[in-house]
Amino acid sequence: MIKGAIFDLDGTLLDSMWIWDTIGEVYLRSLGIKPRENLAETLKTFTLEQSAEHFRKYYGVTLSFAEIVGGVNGMVEKFYQDTVPLKKSVAEFLERLSLDGVKMCIATVTDRYLVEAALERLSIRAYFSEIFTTAEVGCDKTTPQIYRTALTHLGTEKSETVVFEDAYHALMTAKNDGFPVAAVYDKHESMQAEMKANGDYYITDYETAKI
Repeated sequence: MIKGAIFDLDGTLLDSMWIWDTIGEVYLRSLGIKPRENLAETLKTFTLEQSAEHFRKYYGVTLSFAEIVGGVNGMVEKFYQDTVPLKKSVAEFLERLSLDGVKMCIATVTDRYLVEAALERLSIRAYFSEIFTTAEVGCDKTTPQIYRTALTHLGTEKSETVVFEDAYHALMTAKNDGFPVAAVYDKHESMQAEMKANGDYYITDYETAKI
């Protein structure tokens, strides 16, 4: 029986990865800049701040980091506030964990105000005692600091705290740091064989998920 759960957001709880797969291209085109091939793959592990740095360094964007981040967030803000959906049976799964006394929090690369807007609208904010973002923690998910910070907050043992991730690189960061991990299927992650092989749990449907 687990005691704690650390959830990624996009692609894990929310069906939202498609917007992050295209937003870099959409943003550059809005500035009249043609993106190179495989931009989405390049930005896949980046925080928004790292993406801004990439745009400045490799595409000659002269706007400040704050202006770039604000511009990208402005494009996705309405999506989170108005339309982003939960993945199937997420609310019921969270309710089951809550009834079992599992402590839960969020660890995400998405900015806090967007996270708060989506969770409140979808009526699941109350399940999570805290939200941790990579921008606030000061690292991306190629290092385990955000999961360690979340674990300290929850006050549970690492061996009893499952990290839920839909992205292979993030899943392996948590796993290599000693966390049990739940690999959550999302069609935007191509490395599903590796996800399944390395996950302590593999979730294709929260309705039938057993943790």
